[in-house]
This record gives sequence, structure tokens and C-alpha cells, in this order.
Amino acid sequence: MTGPAPLDLTADVLALTRALVDAPSVSGSEGPLADAVEVALRGLGGLEVERIGDSVLARTNLDRDTRIVLAGHLDTVPIAGNLPSRLETVDGEQRLYGCGTSDMKAGDAVMLRLAARFGVPGAQPARDVTFVFYDNEEVEAVRNGLGRVARERRGWLYGDLAILMEPTDGAVEGGCQGTLRVVLTVPGKRAHSARSWLGVNAVHGAAGILATLAAYPAREVEIDGLTYREGLNAVGIEGGVAGNVVPDECRVTVNFRFAPDRDEDQALAHVREVFADALAAGAALELTDSSGGALPGLSEPAAAAFVAAVGQPPRAKLGWTDVARFAAFGIPAVNYGPGDPNQAHQAAEHVVVDRLQPAEDALVAYLTENDGETGSNA
Repeated sequence: MTGPAPLDLTADVLALTRALVDAPSVSGSEGPLADAVEVALRGLGGLEVERIGDSVLARTNLDRDTRIVLAGHLDTVPIAGNLPSRLETVDGEQRLYGCGTSDMKAGDAVMLRLAARFGVPGAQPARDVTFVFYDNEEVEAVRNGLGRVARERRGWLYGDLAILMEPTDGAVEGGCQGTLRVVLTVPGKRAHSARSWLGVNAVHGAAGILATLAAYPAREVEIDGLTYREGLNAVGIEGGVAGNVVPDECRVTVNFRFAPDRDEDQALAHVREVFADALAAGAALELTDSSGGALPGLSEPAAAAFVAAVGQPPRAKLGWTDVARFAAFGIPAVNYGPGDPNQAHQAAEHVVVDRLQPAEDALVAYLTENDGETGSNA
């Protein structure tokens, strides 16, 4: 099986987006696309390039006062009959359809266009730039390529600001929510359903947990002028072993999306507090997954300058993204990309063509305008 065609970084951002989309790269199979990205970046001649597994790193080394890290994942969710890409006009709007168009190969294309502009000998951006194209973002965190880079080449991630090219529909989305999952296990006593009074139905016993969730008042908190709304939801329930047996165990999986002013320990303590009655009645709580959020950091000079370059009011990121990895290193990070987050993972996923060039233009303006900042974490 042959890999994708060589990438032409001189092509416009729409053509480059199509080329990336038409190179299938479902999580775990990004290798051929990573190869093409690596070859294209090395061919520019003005970048230091390194390969870590199926992640490709590149950076300028011009001794600028500030360094900006641009990061985007190369993988997509499984293909849903939505390749190759196609252009259509709907309600007067030109759209590019295909797996990964929005999440997030349009953002990757913008990054490659910036590399082509600033990664050639003689280019003079006002800021040094690091490009991180990584693998396995759409699957479990242990496989995440950015996490591997953080473990093996952490210095490549340092900068004054990190911009994750996640789909934001062209707006700056600051920080991200934290997320955790717990499993609440309600005990019961097994019995024949014809003599149910001899048992204790664990599924019925979960009613209090579900009632608590249905009545949960979601907290809203404002941070750096951005409003984060929390959510506590049952995302799964299971119990019972047969159609004629009273269940002796019921397990309710609960997901808590928490504002970034809480850390993971505080978030878990809150969940325990919410379900205090159920725990006192004999339910058990097990933490199965947890990732901290990220504060927006928009008051940092580099972040404020980027918001000004985009020219739109920023908003909170309602979801978890890899900005949290940068925040853990003390690096301000934001989400910004031309894709629409509402299109992510859909069979009819698409990106609006008119969103592509403005995203490139805003980043070009930001990387070429010297605002007099001094000092660098790079």
C-alpha cells in the first residue's frame, strides 16, 4: 500500500487541507502521513526537525525574544464512509466534507502553511515558532503522542504561549475544563424475580443516584472574563445477570466536567460530597479516569497579543484538550482553529472554506508583529 502523495506546502490552505484529509490517518495509523509531513518540513531548509514515534517536531532558532508553540494532532476518528473529501455549496456556503476536515486537519494545514512561510532560510518572523504534529489524540491518554513528547523531549514544548489548533470556529477558546469519571457501585441481594421480596434490587437502589444527578445544579464560574459551566452526568449504567434474577449489583458511571479553578483532588472531593448519602447507604465509589483542566492565562502578554491579533472576543473551552499539558508546565495555552467543534466526529463532518484563510492570516499577523515583549521560556 502506497503512502500519501508528497505535500505541496506552496499550495493554498484549502488545497493543503484536502491533501491532508485524503491521506487517511485513523488513530494508530498516522505513520504514512507523519512521513509526508516530516519530508515536507525537512525540505524547507530553515527548520530544526525531529521525529518522535509518529510525532513530527520542527522549530525556528532565530533567537527571538518570544517563542510560540503551535500544536495539532494528525489522527482522526474512524472513517465513516466520508473519504475522499468533497466540496459542496450548501445555503450559499462552500464546505469541504470529509473525515478530519474540522477535527483537525484544517488546523494542521494552517500550521504547514505557516511553516512554509517562516521555516525557509531568510524568513524573519518576529517570534520563534515551534510546530508539533502529533499522533493518537483521539484515543486513550496513555497513547497520546503529545504526552510522549512531553516525557521524552519536554524542551520542545517550552514557549511563551502554546496554541492548540483544535476546532474553535475561528475564535480563541481559553484554557479547558477538567474531566473525571467515577463508577458508583450499588450493592443488592440476588433472588429469583418470582420471589423478589427475598432479594434487594440493586438497580432500584441506584434511583437515588440518578435523582441526585437529575437535580444537580451546574456551577458557572468566571475566570479571566470567560465563563465555564460545569456538568455532572451519568454516562453509563449496567446491572443484572439474567431476565429472571433480581440484580445484586448496579454500576453507574458518572462524568464530571469541572472548571479549571478546581484541581483534580478538589473535583473528586466534590463528587464524593454530592454522593455522600449514597456512599453512607453502602454504595462504593471508584475513580477510573481523571485529567486536570487549564486556566485560560489570557492576562499573559503573549496570550493577550494573540487575542488582539484574532480580533474576536475569546470564550471558554467547554471540553478537555491538550492545552492542559502545557498548563502543567506553566505555559499559557489557548485553543484556536478554523474548524467547527460541533462538526467533530460526525459522518457529515466538514469545514467552512471561508474560515480557512482568515485563520492563517491571523496567525501570520501575530507571528510577524513585534509588540516589544521581552523574556522567554524557550
